[in-house]
Amino acid sequence: MFEFSWLWAWLLLPLPFLVYRFSKPAVQPVAIRLPKLPDGIGQQQPDTRWRKTIMAIAWCCLLGALARPVWYGDPIEINPDHRDMLLAVDLSGSMSIEDMVTSGGDNIDRLTAVKQVLNDFIGKRKGDRLGLVLFANHAYLQTPLTFDRNTVQEQLGRTVLGLIGQSTAIGEGLGIATKTFIDSEAPQRVIILLSDGANTAGVIDPVEAAELAARSNVTIYTVGIGAEEMQQRSFFSTRTINPSQDLDEKMLTNIANMTGGQYFRARNPQELENIYQLIDQMEPINTAQQTWRPRQELFRYPLAIALLFSLIIAIMRRRHG
Repeated sequence: MFEFSWLWAWLLLPLPFLVYRFSKPAVQPVAIRLPKLPDGIGQQQPDTRWRKTIMAIAWCCLLGALARPVWYGDPIEINPDHRDMLLAVDLSGSMSIEDMVTSGGDNIDRLTAVKQVLNDFIGKRKGDRLGLVLFANHAYLQTPLTFDRNTVQEQLGRTVLGLIGQSTAIGEGLGIATKTFIDSEAPQRVIILLSDGANTAGVIDPVEAAELAARSNVTIYTVGIGAEEMQQRSFFSTRTINPSQDLDEKMLTNIANMTGGQYFRARNPQELENIYQLIDQMEPINTAQQTWRPRQELFRYPLAIALLFSLIIAIMRRRHG
């Protein structure tokens, strides 16, 4: 958006005309009488129209600079008190089990269900800084804390199973996530950990990682994913199995309770979606916002033009008198 900060400056536009109209006329010099004028004198009169036009343009440009033209960019929203939230996602081999039944009756693997629900959850967390930690044999920070939700969604969508092994390093996942908060000044720091198994790898015990998170004022919400029943077909028959028998619910519950969080159980995509809606309610989005608009001062351009035309007028007066 373009505007003049000092719009009143344009009220000075008729000032040169008023000075010319009401000022006293200059005193005419004493006439010199000659018996004969030199040849060529009086035959050509200097044309002042161009000079007056350039002077008018220079005056308008000078007023344009005085009025302070400003260009404002699109508004940028700033959240003064944001929340830092890290999503710790299990990428162990068991996340490939297709025991998540959609509302349409289709079976999808656990990681696909997580991606679908987390993608919507991330899109709604406007005003929070989000990050992504992935863990299997080891853990690593996939996406540092950022306000750019699209980047987090893209990084989550690119995750694949087998990238960092087949085991489950829950303790390392929590440790990396907690370490990321060291330089954070956010008043609220939250970890949402999602896993379908027990801690089977890594060099950090999950309880020790949870104790470190508690001392750092980090709240952890844990989500255990996986169906309790699944039909497994063999060559001769079909039998019912529990695909989540390795899920350590006691450990996940203990981790959440130690940090003031809560443990949830997701047996299908619908329950998983309901869980993230509950977390949304427990960790409401901060609605306090400040708006800032980029501002660019443009007065230098009309001022430069006014100075250029003033130089031209000075040269014309020196040549023609």
